[in-house]
Amino acid sequence: MSALAHTPGVDGPDLKNPDLYVDHMPHDVFAALRREDPVHWNPETDGAGFWAVTRHADIVEVSKQPLLFSSAYANGGHRIFNENEVGLTGAGDSAVGIPFISIDPPTHTQYRKVIMPALSPVRLGDIEARIEARARRLLDEIPLGEAVDLVPRLSAPLPLLTLAELLGLPSEDWLDLYRWTNAFVGEDDPEFRQSPEAMGAIMGEFFAFGQQLFEARRAQPGPDIASLLANAEIDGQPTQFRDFIGNLILVLVGGNETTRNSLSHTILALSNDPSQWDRLRAEPELLKTATAEMVRHASPVIHMRRTATQDTVIGGQAIRKGDKVVLFYASGNRDETVFEDADRFDVTRKGVAHVGFGSGQHVCVGSRLAEMQLRVAFRLLGERVSRFEVVAQPRRFRSNFINGLKNLDTRLVPA
Repeated sequence: MSALAHTPGVDGPDLKNPDLYVDHMPHDVFAALRREDPVHWNPETDGAGFWAVTRHADIVEVSKQPLLFSSAYANGGHRIFNENEVGLTGAGDSAVGIPFISIDPPTHTQYRKVIMPALSPVRLGDIEARIEARARRLLDEIPLGEAVDLVPRLSAPLPLLTLAELLGLPSEDWLDLYRWTNAFVGEDDPEFRQSPEAMGAIMGEFFAFGQQLFEARRAQPGPDIASLLANAEIDGQPTQFRDFIGNLILVLVGGNETTRNSLSHTILALSNDPSQWDRLRAEPELLKTATAEMVRHASPVIHMRRTATQDTVIGGQAIRKGDKVVLFYASGNRDETVFEDADRFDVTRKGVAHVGFGSGQHVCVGSRLAEMQLRVAFRLLGERVSRFEVVAQPRRFRSNFINGLKNLDTRLVPA
């Protein structure tokens, strides 16, 4: 039976339904769409519906045209839901300002110019050495030969400790950042959004933290990202607190989720195919390019959304002005016309032009830093671990946005 077999009331599986992603990433559904209906109309029970773009070439083409395919908050923003109706995190958070991912050029470009100095080689300096030192400390605390959950022991703290440094925060703040980011992206997961009251309390905590940080960085700015965001002038106007908060959420989610889930999914892939780990350990120089394969295969961000600003065509399909267009990166990264044996994790794959960090105007500003952290983590793991033995099926995020693992119970077999 085709993966596009009809379900009641819907022409094929509903790609918006977070239950579709709970047990596994629906790669069979995406493969069928790429083959049979690559620009697919997906009805919505709570909206007008959207076009699901599943082929790599079409995703890249849409991403190249930010004025034709808008990410602007006023048009609904960058998520499947309409941010201008339910807020940035889907929690009715109207007090949160517009992050620059939900702003079109040329204003979007101004924000990128604000952020980029904090991620320049001069500013980062010897950050790789500091990432390595933190990774070694984390690994030193993981007992070899015993089953441990690697998400809170390695995958989550490593990028959050890096974020703490980039924001000029104490390292111990990573635990709060962990709780907050889970809540920001977990709008469809009852473990992360237990109730509106609980989410309100989390947002209250975060707003109080953000207010203190905003005022401190306005009073004494430094070279950190928080200072750059707090003191930015966009279109000649100083940053308001609400916009600082919106961009702070963006930095926390973007700087954490990609690295965290690429790391977890890669360990799972290496557990399933130990020969790939043998190859990496024997040829650690492969890590220079294998990190791109890690992000491609993991596809930690499932989708991004655009809105057509005029009538147009995508992949031969007529699109009307105002139509919602959703780019499924998790599908584009398994496109058989671009990646040979696309479902296979292959550390020797070269020239991996994946869309795991997005594409075009909105490509992730921290992509090199994310790959650096993956490279460091697996180089150090190679020194001490001969096998990854995942001992239980990981629990996945209930999410159509983040391809996340809540846990990764794994035995690290000593080298």
